[in-house]
Amino acid sequence: MSGVDSAAALARLVTFYETISADALAQLATIYADDAAFKDPFNEVRGLAPITAIFRHMYEQVDAPRFVVTTRVLDGADAFLTWDFTFRMKRFSTAPQTIRGATHLRFDGQGRVCLHRDYWDAAEELYEKLPLLGTLMRWLKGRAAR
Repeated sequence: MSGVDSAAALARLVTFYETISADALAQLATIYADDAAFKDPFNEVRGLAPITAIFRHMYEQVDAPRFVVTTRVLDGADAFLTWDFTFRMKRFSTAPQTIRGATHLRFDGQGRVCLHRDYWDAAEELYEKLPLLGTLMRWLKGRAAR
């Protein structure tokens, strides 16, 4: 895949994420390959249907999800993004939360994502912010630092 095609694919993907909505999930087939691999701290799946299910589940769990891509690096068919994900948990709090993370992507010959791997610290970015569990996680973190 040429650099121009990769750059266009990356721009399309960033636009998709920064404007994501429940209605936009129908566009996932234009962004991800049918057999794409997806991994984050909670999921490891292969295929468009399971990836779509992850995004649907996100909308069941959170309100007002929003991604802001802060860094883009492109090297051939591989890309690396850093991002901020803001949202409100439906069950625990109405206060906005932010997760900071990074993603490694690989594009196939058609410019669709064939590999998506998210990196972020679930303990620090999510669990420590939850009632009860957060108290335990912060205590454990403090104990481990001693």
